[in-house]
Amino acid sequence: MRFDVAGEPGDPARPNEDYAAVALPASGAGGALVLLDGVTPPAGDDGCQHGVPWFTGRLGSRLLQLATTQRDLCLTDCLTEAIASTAADHQTDCDLSHPRTPQATVIAARWGEQAVEHLVLSDSVLLLESASGEVLPLLDTRLDRLPRQVARIREQVRALPAGSAEHAAARRAYVREVEALRNAPGGQGFYTAAADPTVATKAVTGHTPRADLRGLLALTDGASRWTETFRLGDWASLLSLVRKEGSEALLTQVRAAESADPDGAAFPRGKCHDDATAAFVDLPAPR
Repeated sequence: MRFDVAGEPGDPARPNEDYAAVALPASGAGGALVLLDGVTPPAGDDGCQHGVPWFTGRLGSRLLQLATTQRDLCLTDCLTEAIASTAADHQTDCDLSHPRTPQATVIAARWGEQAVEHLVLSDSVLLLESASGEVLPLLDTRLDRLPRQVARIREQVRALPAGSAEHAAARRAYVREVEALRNAPGGQGFYTAAADPTVATKAVTGHTPRADLRGLLALTDGASRWTETFRLGDWASLLSLVRKEGSEALLTQVRAAESADPDGAAFPRGKCHDDATAAFVDLPAPR
Protein backbone atom coordinates (compact mmCIF):
# COMPACT_ATOMS: atom_id res chain seq x y z
CA MET A 1 0.00 0.00 0.00
CA ARG A 2 1.24 3.48 -0.90
CA PHE A 3 0.25 6.66 0.90
CA ASP A 4 1.41 10.24 0.47
CA VAL A 5 0.80 13.10 2.94
CA ALA A 6 1.91 16.72 2.51
CA GLY A 7 1.05 19.90 4.38
CA GLU A 8 2.15 23.54 4.43
CA PRO A 9 1.21 26.46 6.69
CA GLY A 10 -0.39 29.44 5.02
CA ASP A 11 2.07 31.68 6.85
CA PRO A 12 5.61 30.36 7.47
CA ALA A 13 5.68 32.36 10.72
CA ARG A 14 2.72 30.40 12.12
CA PRO A 15 2.29 26.67 12.74
CA ASN A 16 0.13 24.64 10.39
CA GLU A 17 -3.21 24.13 12.16
CA ASP A 18 -4.08 21.13 9.96
CA TYR A 19 -3.51 17.52 11.00
CA ALA A 20 -3.19 14.46 8.76
CA ALA A 21 -2.02 10.91 9.35
CA VAL A 22 -2.45 7.39 8.00
CA ALA A 23 -2.24 4.25 10.15
CA LEU A 24 -1.64 0.70 8.93
CA PRO A 25 -2.21 -1.79 11.76
CA ALA A 26 0.35 -4.53 12.26
CA SER A 27 -2.44 -7.08 11.80
CA GLY A 28 -2.70 -6.08 8.15
CA ALA A 29 -6.48 -6.06 8.43
CA GLY A 30 -6.87 -2.62 6.89
CA GLY A 31 -6.03 0.94 7.76
CA ALA A 32 -7.33 4.39 8.58
CA LEU A 33 -6.89 7.98 7.45
CA VAL A 34 -7.64 11.12 9.48
CA LEU A 35 -7.42 14.74 8.35
CA LEU A 36 -8.41 17.85 10.33
CA ASP A 37 -8.44 21.52 9.44
CA GLY A 38 -8.22 23.72 12.53
CA VAL A 39 -10.47 26.78 12.59
CA THR A 40 -8.30 29.88 13.00
CA PRO A 41 -10.05 32.24 15.45
CA PRO A 42 -9.96 36.01 14.99
CA ALA A 43 -7.34 37.71 17.09
CA GLY A 44 -8.34 37.75 20.72
CA ASP A 45 -9.31 35.42 23.53
CA ASP A 46 -10.70 32.00 22.63
CA GLY A 47 -10.93 30.74 26.19
CA CYS A 48 -8.16 28.17 25.67
CA GLN A 49 -4.55 28.38 26.80
CA HIS A 50 -3.38 25.63 24.42
CA GLY A 51 -4.26 26.83 20.93
CA VAL A 52 -5.56 25.29 17.71
CA PRO A 53 -2.48 23.20 16.74
CA TRP A 54 -2.58 21.52 20.16
CA PHE A 55 -6.27 20.78 19.69
CA THR A 56 -6.00 19.34 16.18
CA GLY A 57 -3.00 17.23 17.21
CA ARG A 58 -4.81 15.80 20.23
CA LEU A 59 -8.13 15.24 18.50
CA GLY A 60 -6.60 13.87 15.31
CA SER A 61 -4.25 11.41 16.98
CA ARG A 62 -6.98 10.20 19.34
CA LEU A 63 -9.42 9.68 16.47
CA LEU A 64 -6.81 7.81 14.44
CA GLN A 65 -6.00 5.57 17.40
CA LEU A 66 -9.66 4.73 17.97
CA ALA A 67 -10.40 4.17 14.29
CA THR A 68 -7.44 1.80 14.06
CA THR A 69 -7.74 -0.17 17.28
CA GLN A 70 -11.48 -0.08 18.00
CA ARG A 71 -12.83 -1.56 14.80
CA ASP A 72 -16.06 -2.56 16.51
CA LEU A 73 -16.88 1.15 16.83
CA CYS A 74 -18.23 3.02 13.80
CA LEU A 75 -16.42 6.22 12.84
CA THR A 76 -19.20 8.33 14.37
CA ASP A 77 -18.62 6.66 17.73
CA CYS A 78 -14.86 7.01 17.33
CA LEU A 79 -15.23 10.75 16.75
CA THR A 80 -17.65 11.05 19.68
CA GLU A 81 -15.13 9.46 22.02
CA ALA A 82 -12.20 11.41 20.57
CA ILE A 83 -13.98 14.76 21.11
CA ALA A 84 -14.93 13.81 24.66
CA SER A 85 -11.39 12.66 25.46
CA THR A 86 -9.82 15.82 24.03
CA ALA A 87 -12.26 18.04 25.92
CA ALA A 88 -11.40 16.23 29.15
CA ASP A 89 -7.71 16.99 28.54
CA HIS A 90 -8.26 20.74 28.95
CA GLN A 91 -11.64 21.35 30.54
CA THR A 92 -10.14 22.19 33.95
CA ASP A 93 -7.87 24.91 32.52
CA CYS A 94 -9.91 26.30 29.63
CA ASP A 95 -13.37 27.70 28.96
CA LEU A 96 -14.82 25.14 26.55
CA SER A 97 -18.11 27.04 26.38
CA HIS A 98 -16.37 29.93 24.62
CA PRO A 99 -17.75 30.24 21.04
CA ARG A 100 -14.18 30.36 19.72
CA THR A 101 -12.91 27.38 21.68
CA PRO A 102 -10.53 25.39 19.40
CA GLN A 103 -12.37 23.42 16.75
CA ALA A 104 -11.78 21.69 13.44
CA THR A 105 -13.27 20.12 10.36
CA VAL A 106 -12.91 16.32 10.25
CA ILE A 107 -12.29 13.73 7.56
CA ALA A 108 -11.94 10.09 8.50
CA ALA A 109 -11.80 6.94 6.39
CA ARG A 110 -11.25 3.34 7.42
CA TRP A 111 -10.85 0.33 5.19
CA GLY A 112 -10.81 -3.42 5.60
CA GLU A 113 -11.14 -6.35 3.23
CA GLN A 114 -14.86 -5.82 2.66
CA ALA A 115 -15.68 -2.10 2.93
CA VAL A 116 -14.41 1.47 3.19
CA GLU A 117 -16.14 3.60 5.83
CA HIS A 118 -16.10 7.40 5.63
CA LEU A 119 -16.96 10.43 7.77
CA VAL A 120 -16.98 14.08 6.66
CA LEU A 121 -17.71 17.03 8.96
CA SER A 122 -17.62 20.61 7.63
CA ASP A 123 -15.78 21.86 4.56
CA SER A 124 -12.81 19.55 4.09
CA VAL A 125 -13.18 17.16 1.13
CA LEU A 126 -12.80 13.39 0.72
CA LEU A 127 -12.42 12.05 -2.83
CA LEU A 128 -13.20 8.40 -3.58
CA GLU A 129 -11.53 6.98 -6.69
CA SER A 130 -13.44 4.04 -8.14
CA ALA A 131 -11.83 0.93 -9.55
CA SER A 132 -12.64 2.27 -13.04
CA GLY A 133 -11.04 5.66 -12.32
CA GLU A 134 -14.15 7.76 -11.68
CA VAL A 135 -13.92 10.22 -8.78
CA LEU A 136 -16.71 10.94 -6.30
CA PRO A 137 -16.37 13.96 -3.97
CA LEU A 138 -17.84 13.49 -0.51
CA LEU A 139 -18.81 16.88 0.87
CA ASP A 140 -20.60 18.38 3.84
CA THR A 141 -22.28 21.29 2.04
CA ARG A 142 -24.01 22.96 4.99
CA LEU A 143 -21.47 25.81 5.08
CA ASP A 144 -22.43 26.60 1.47
CA ARG A 145 -26.11 26.81 2.37
CA LEU A 146 -25.91 29.78 4.73
CA PRO A 147 -28.95 32.01 5.26
CA ARG A 148 -29.47 34.63 2.59
CA GLN A 149 -28.34 37.57 4.69
CA VAL A 150 -25.04 35.84 5.54
CA ALA A 151 -24.41 34.92 1.92
CA ARG A 152 -25.04 38.55 0.99
CA ILE A 153 -22.38 39.76 3.43
CA ARG A 154 -19.96 37.14 2.05
CA GLU A 155 -20.46 38.51 -1.45
CA GLN A 156 -19.80 42.02 -0.16
CA VAL A 157 -16.52 40.84 1.35
CA ARG A 158 -15.49 39.30 -1.95
CA ALA A 159 -16.42 42.41 -3.94
CA LEU A 160 -14.57 44.94 -1.78
CA PRO A 161 -10.87 45.68 -2.32
CA ALA A 162 -8.64 43.56 -0.09
CA GLY A 163 -6.86 45.67 2.52
CA SER A 164 -9.46 48.43 2.50
CA ALA A 165 -11.28 49.56 5.63
CA GLU A 166 -14.59 48.60 4.01
CA HIS A 167 -13.34 45.08 3.32
CA ALA A 168 -12.11 44.69 6.90
CA ALA A 169 -15.44 45.89 8.33
CA ALA A 170 -17.46 43.60 6.06
CA ARG A 171 -15.23 40.66 6.93
CA ARG A 172 -15.70 41.26 10.68
CA ALA A 173 -19.46 41.30 10.16
CA TYR A 174 -19.29 38.10 8.16
CA VAL A 175 -17.18 36.36 10.81
CA ARG A 176 -19.70 37.34 13.50
CA GLU A 177 -22.59 35.94 11.47
CA VAL A 178 -20.78 32.68 10.70
CA GLU A 179 -19.72 32.19 14.31
CA ALA A 180 -23.34 32.51 15.37
CA LEU A 181 -24.26 29.64 13.01
CA ARG A 182 -21.40 27.29 13.91
CA ASN A 183 -22.68 24.40 16.05
CA ALA A 184 -25.86 26.38 16.71
CA PRO A 185 -28.95 24.51 17.96
CA GLY A 186 -31.86 24.02 15.61
CA GLY A 187 -29.96 22.74 12.59
CA GLN A 188 -29.86 26.10 10.79
CA GLY A 189 -26.09 26.34 10.55
CA PHE A 190 -23.11 24.03 10.19
CA TYR A 191 -20.96 21.90 12.47
CA THR A 192 -17.33 21.50 13.47
CA ALA A 193 -15.67 19.29 16.07
CA ALA A 194 -15.09 21.36 19.21
CA ALA A 195 -16.00 20.36 22.78
CA ASP A 196 -19.46 18.82 22.33
CA PRO A 197 -19.20 15.09 21.50
CA THR A 198 -22.75 14.96 20.12
CA VAL A 199 -21.67 16.96 17.05
CA ALA A 200 -20.21 13.72 15.68
CA THR A 201 -23.74 12.57 14.88
CA LYS A 202 -24.05 15.50 12.44
CA ALA A 203 -21.27 14.20 10.16
CA VAL A 204 -21.85 12.87 6.66
CA THR A 205 -21.12 9.13 6.84
CA GLY A 206 -21.36 6.01 4.73
CA HIS A 207 -19.78 2.81 3.41
CA THR A 208 -18.47 1.73 0.00
CA PRO A 209 -17.61 -1.84 -1.02
CA ARG A 210 -13.84 -2.25 -0.83
CA ALA A 211 -13.64 -3.83 -4.29
CA ASP A 212 -15.20 -0.69 -5.83
CA LEU A 213 -12.35 1.63 -4.82
CA ARG A 214 -8.69 2.03 -5.67
CA GLY A 215 -7.85 5.34 -4.00
CA LEU A 216 -8.74 7.94 -1.35
CA LEU A 217 -7.69 11.58 -1.18
CA ALA A 218 -8.48 13.88 1.76
CA LEU A 219 -8.06 17.64 1.37
CA THR A 220 -8.32 20.63 3.67
CA ASP A 221 -9.94 23.62 2.00
CA GLY A 222 -6.52 25.20 1.51
CA ALA A 223 -5.62 22.31 -0.81
CA SER A 224 -9.04 21.93 -2.44
CA ARG A 225 -8.64 25.53 -3.68
CA TRP A 226 -7.02 23.92 -6.75
CA THR A 227 -10.54 22.97 -7.89
CA GLU A 228 -12.95 25.01 -5.78
CA THR A 229 -11.26 28.44 -6.01
CA PHE A 230 -8.77 28.51 -8.88
CA ARG A 231 -10.62 26.05 -11.13
CA LEU A 232 -7.43 24.45 -12.40
CA GLY A 233 -9.34 21.25 -13.06
CA ASP A 234 -12.16 19.09 -11.78
CA TRP A 235 -11.95 16.63 -8.89
CA ALA A 236 -10.84 13.81 -11.18
CA SER A 237 -8.02 15.96 -12.56
CA LEU A 238 -6.95 16.91 -9.05
CA LEU A 239 -6.76 13.29 -7.92
CA SER A 240 -4.94 12.32 -11.12
CA LEU A 241 -2.33 15.02 -10.40
CA VAL A 242 -1.74 13.68 -6.89
CA ARG A 243 -1.62 10.07 -8.07
CA LYS A 244 0.95 10.89 -10.77
CA GLU A 245 3.04 13.66 -9.16
CA GLY A 246 2.30 13.49 -5.43
CA SER A 247 0.57 15.63 -2.83
CA GLU A 248 3.46 18.10 -2.74
CA ALA A 249 2.92 18.89 -6.43
CA LEU A 250 -0.70 19.81 -5.70
CA LEU A 251 0.33 22.21 -2.92
CA THR A 252 3.00 23.76 -5.15
CA GLN A 253 0.41 24.54 -7.81
CA VAL A 254 -2.00 26.00 -5.24
CA ARG A 255 0.72 28.28 -3.86
CA ALA A 256 1.63 29.43 -7.38
CA ALA A 257 -2.02 30.29 -8.11
CA GLU A 258 -2.32 32.17 -4.83
CA SER A 259 0.86 34.16 -5.45
CA ALA A 260 -0.31 35.09 -8.95
CA ASP A 261 -3.45 36.69 -7.44
CA PRO A 262 -2.26 37.95 -4.03
CA ASP A 263 -5.14 40.38 -3.48
CA GLY A 264 -7.86 37.94 -4.50
CA ALA A 265 -8.97 40.18 -7.37
CA ALA A 266 -9.42 37.37 -9.89
CA PHE A 267 -10.20 34.60 -7.38
CA PRO A 268 -11.88 36.03 -4.25
CA ARG A 269 -11.03 34.23 -1.01
CA GLY A 270 -10.78 35.00 2.68
CA LYS A 271 -6.99 35.20 2.73
CA CYS A 272 -4.21 34.98 0.18
CA HIS A 273 -2.62 31.79 1.57
CA ASP A 274 -4.24 29.19 3.78
CA ASP A 275 -2.93 26.12 5.57
CA ALA A 276 -3.06 23.37 2.95
CA THR A 277 -2.86 19.61 3.51
CA ALA A 278 -3.51 16.59 1.30
CA ALA A 279 -3.43 12.90 2.23
CA PHE A 280 -3.60 10.22 -0.49
CA VAL A 281 -3.99 6.47 -0.07
CA ASP A 282 -3.50 4.10 -3.01
CA LEU A 283 -5.61 1.11 -2.04
CA PRO A 284 -4.34 -2.26 -3.27
CA ALA A 285 -6.81 -4.64 -4.81
CA PRO A 286 -8.51 -6.72 -2.12
CA ARG A 287 -7.45 -10.32 -1.81
